[in-house]
Amino acid sequence: MRTLLLVDDDQDDQEFFKLALAEIKEPVCCITADNGQEALDQLAMHMYYPDLIFLDMNMPLMNGFKFLERIKDIDHLKHIPVIVYSTSNEPGEISNAKSMGAIDYITKPTKLADLCKLLISVLDKRMKP
Repeated sequence: MRTLLLVDDDQDDQEFFKLALAEIKEPVCCITADNGQEALDQLAMHMYYPDLIFLDMNMPLMNGFKFLERIKDIDHLKHIPVIVYSTSNEPGEISNAKSMGAIDYITKPTKLADLCKLLISVLDKRMKP
C-alpha cells in the first residue's frame, strides 16, 4: 500500500483531505503531522517513508518553507516528492516553493468534489506503479 504524508496544522483540513481520499477509494495510507517539525521527527525515527508528501506552508513551529529546506538536506529523504498544498496562491510563494524542490503547488479546494478530482489526478500521475 502506498503512503501519503499530509503536513498541515489545521485539523479540519486534515479531515477534509482524508474524507476525499475515502471518497475516491484509493488504496493509500494517509499519515498526518501537525507541523514541519513533527513530520521531520516522524521521518527521523524511520516510522515510515511516504511515497508523496502534501505540505501546507503556514504552520507553527516549522513552516512549509523551512520543512522543504530541511528535508532536501537529508540524503535518505530528499528524493520524496513534495507537493505544496496551501490556501495561498501568491505567485512569489509558488515560485519560491518550486525553486526549493516542491514538485507542484496546489491551492486547497473548498469543495469536496474538487479535492477528489485533484487527488485522483495527482495520485494517477505520481503514485501508480
